[in-house]
Amino acid sequence: MWAKILRPDAILVWKDPEVVKRLRWYRSVMLDETPAKFLIVRSIKAPSNIRELSEEELWRIHEELHGEAEELFRENFGSGVDYDKLKPATPSYLDLKIELARRILRSCRFCEWRCGVDRTRGQKGVCQLPDKAYVASFFHHHGEEAPLIGTEGQGGSGTIFFASCNLHCVFCQNWDISHPDAPFSSVGVEVDPRRLALIAKRLRLEGAANINYVGGDPTPNTWIIIESLRYLDVNAPILWNSNMYLSMESMKLLLDLVDIWLPDFKYWNDECAARLSNVRGKIGYREAATRNHLLAARHGDMIIRHLVLPNHLECDTKPILRWIAENIGDKVLVNIMEQYRPEYLVAREPEKYPDIARRPTREEMMEAYRLADELGIVYRPVS
Repeated sequence: MWAKILRPDAILVWKDPEVVKRLRWYRSVMLDETPAKFLIVRSIKAPSNIRELSEEELWRIHEELHGEAEELFRENFGSGVDYDKLKPATPSYLDLKIELARRILRSCRFCEWRCGVDRTRGQKGVCQLPDKAYVASFFHHHGEEAPLIGTEGQGGSGTIFFASCNLHCVFCQNWDISHPDAPFSSVGVEVDPRRLALIAKRLRLEGAANINYVGGDPTPNTWIIIESLRYLDVNAPILWNSNMYLSMESMKLLLDLVDIWLPDFKYWNDECAARLSNVRGKIGYREAATRNHLLAARHGDMIIRHLVLPNHLECDTKPILRWIAENIGDKVLVNIMEQYRPEYLVAREPEKYPDIARRPTREEMMEAYRLADELGIVYRPVS
């Protein structure tokens, strides 16, 4: 039986006018004052022959329907959730997204590794996943940022942890599901779209403030997450909790499905990203992260997470905070995180990673906070 846990700060955070302003859409969906984006997208009619069209034609139609969805988001804000009005179309804009995701799966490019493998035939790329998805756990997470717990300070974030990840961080705290020594089937339960939707529905009906897709990382599982929304029949804010090394195609599919983004902004220096997270895809981490953060901030609410690494203030933390302030600082909240500790490969062989073989000092954290204050970044309500 799920036990209610009270987080007083999750009540107090909604008294902050900046939090209310910057998370306006998310809060309204959470309170069932506004339908989640996926419900609106599911109600938009798509051409009946989507399976017969080329991928290029599908993307062209997708762009047109994206514009229609943006208008409907504005029209439906604060209108309540009318399921008759939001009756699914056949086929729908969501079905078009599902068709595109299935085609991407056959030449995988959900992230910027762009492996190009046919996962439907059992081929595996960097994430080592075929056309299967494994859920390691799901529960009401009360340790997330205060706005994600619920306006009454209880309920928690409805967190679904997927096995696998498209990055290989040497300090990963979830390495046992991201990069397990055993097969993914031994650390998670295989799910299909219907089962994933049932998990999300259960979490929401039990009082979860949102549905939080995480891992590992949700990116290798983009296809099944999108398809599961066809079967989710309750209103719930969709939260994307990711390293943001997504491809442009994935971003286009997700922009009008995700109600609130919870991205990591890990590095500014691509050499750090390559050495510490093995980011060696088609483009560097900085290019992908800045592009994707900009896109997400323009199309939804966002809390950015930045984990401060010891000895990495000058190469990563400071330029990241400056970029946020200059580009999206008036739209987002930022969690400047002090939770780093040596884990996984760093804990096993600290001599190989001497720069991050300790926790950040208080002086390093205070330096990061001081810069955030100078830049006008809103971080205190969520850090």
